[in-house]
Amino acid sequence: MTSLADNLGRAEKYLQRWQNAPVQNRIAGQDLDAVSGETFETICPVDLRVLARVAKGGAADVDLAAMAAEKAFQSWSAWPGRQRRNLLHAIADAIEARAEEIAFVECMDTGQALRFMSKAAQRGAENFRFYADLAPTARDGLSLPSEGLSNITTRMPLGPVGVITPWNTPFMLTTWKIAPALAAGCTVVHKPAELSPLTARLLVEIAEEAGLPKGVWNLVNGPGETAGRALTEHPLIRAIAFVGESATGAQIMRQGADTLKRVHFELGGKNAIVVFADADLEAAADAAAFMIYSLNGERCTSSSRLLVEESIHDRFTDMVASRARAIRVGHPLDPQTVVGPLIHPDHQRKVLSYLELGQREGAVLAAGGSIEGPGGGCYVAPSLFTGARQSMRIAQEEIFGPVLTAIPFRDEEEALELANGTRYGLAAYLWTQDLTRAMRFSGGLVAGMVWVNSENQRHLPTPFGGMKSSGIGRDGGQWSFDFYMETKNVAFATAAPAVPRLA
Repeated sequence: MTSLADNLGRAEKYLQRWQNAPVQNRIAGQDLDAVSGETFETICPVDLRVLARVAKGGAADVDLAAMAAEKAFQSWSAWPGRQRRNLLHAIADAIEARAEEIAFVECMDTGQALRFMSKAAQRGAENFRFYADLAPTARDGLSLPSEGLSNITTRMPLGPVGVITPWNTPFMLTTWKIAPALAAGCTVVHKPAELSPLTARLLVEIAEEAGLPKGVWNLVNGPGETAGRALTEHPLIRAIAFVGESATGAQIMRQGADTLKRVHFELGGKNAIVVFADADLEAAADAAAFMIYSLNGERCTSSSRLLVEESIHDRFTDMVASRARAIRVGHPLDPQTVVGPLIHPDHQRKVLSYLELGQREGAVLAAGGSIEGPGGGCYVAPSLFTGARQSMRIAQEEIFGPVLTAIPFRDEEEALELANGTRYGLAAYLWTQDLTRAMRFSGGLVAGMVWVNSENQRHLPTPFGGMKSSGIGRDGGQWSFDFYMETKNVAFATAAPAVPRLA
């Protein structure tokens, strides 16, 4: 296993390019500064040093990118599906060839631990390969005969689309959104999160080096208030796929209303893990700790609420607390690190404010609650609140950090009420050995995804998305094509037409 010192040396080699020149936008196959000439800084959450200066795009840059995407759409959408399949597999190959660079840059730009980001390229390549294999049949439809007619359905790509991705695991989530768009025959204008823009730049250049035509995939960096707004309002952009906060999703809907944009939102979550007394408690405790403390707790599907049957509450929360206290917090490139620094000092302050708030509300910190890690970074120790109530803000609001809130329940009815008792409905996790209860309880959960006796294990053909304030639409399998494609019906008369005469 490599050491931290070795990893730091290799990471600096990859980061050197960003220190020598600003990160430019990529439009129609060209590297471009922002039209305004402005830049912004992206910092490393490990030590707050500047990693790079990034082009600060705005409305003029988005306009150039949208026009490039519109121009490229005519030829790209006409490519045969098998040809797109071959190209997407080539992109996947190219991603895997630069796996170490992607992982190290992602770690230093986001603070995520290498033990998780070492798989970023593999997961990104898997997304491209999965949708590559679906590309030849993406336009397939149905034959729906009726009396006197043969109805033939087909799908066609929507056109240029906007993709706005978050800062928490940007590389994987970018591939998850853009691979199906390309497989469908759409062109893309991508605006990555300004807090972690570096691997987005790596990805678009990897795609073009693998043979993606110029203008099919365009990259514009910049703040959501300017570049993001321009993208959501642009008349050439037919749809917006967004991953991020629920409030931002609502704002995007308002901004896209005048151009009747189609939207696909993966938004916030306050996901419950429900543990009954008959569960495999050791496995459930491992799952509870994994789903809130891995990826620094900065994940939409984290199990941030722990609902435990009263008879085992104290015992089970002690099990989770001991796991939380044993977690290694440290530099993201240290192979032993599980929890690295949070993305930015502002986000660290937000998470720490919830630790203070929870104690003021009357909850008890059974683990964590402190700044822990190498000096100078945005570290927060894995934390667990016990003695919490459903009405507390720590039980209702998305903290998006390594903070778990435990609440006891008396019976199944109360557990379901607690689980559904937030404005979110993204994911839920259920632990019980009672099959009948598992069927009944999972059916009552208001969540887009439920895992029973499992942590979040993704299967790419299955639908991914949430209910209520957690989102609109589904990713995965054919559900992604439902968003990126239009369905058309053509009706052929199969008998002499009996057209009604008006006179």
